[in-house]
Amino acid sequence: MASDHRRPFGQRGEQLAAEHLQRRGYTIVGTNWRCKHGEIDIIARQDSTLVFVEVRSRHAESTEASFESITPRKRAKMTACANDYLAQNHLENMNWRVDVIAIAFPHSGQPIIEQVEDALDW
Repeated sequence: MASDHRRPFGQRGEQLAAEHLQRRGYTIVGTNWRCKHGEIDIIARQDSTLVFVEVRSRHAESTEASFESITPRKRAKMTACANDYLAQNHLENMNWRVDVIAIAFPHSGQPIIEQVEDALDW
């Protein structure tokens, strides 16, 4: 669990990620959905596809460390959460994927936001 001083930082990253998705035409369905396997940061819809989004934010000059923080164990948890969401909402036949949005907050300048679609296939 994130410590209290990191929570506002993570929330800022998730807010930027949601805005990024909306600019790209996604509809935000939900945020911070929890299940026994963990949490899905953002659930969005892109056309007929449900997109489960993991947001990783770091104080860094690039998004590299954010992407590197997605371990095989984390990918397995993301898949389990997605499957739980689909089952609980009777959406098992819906197209879906998991994306990762990495956000770097450099010491100066604007945040850097990068999205990898279908991130479970890395």
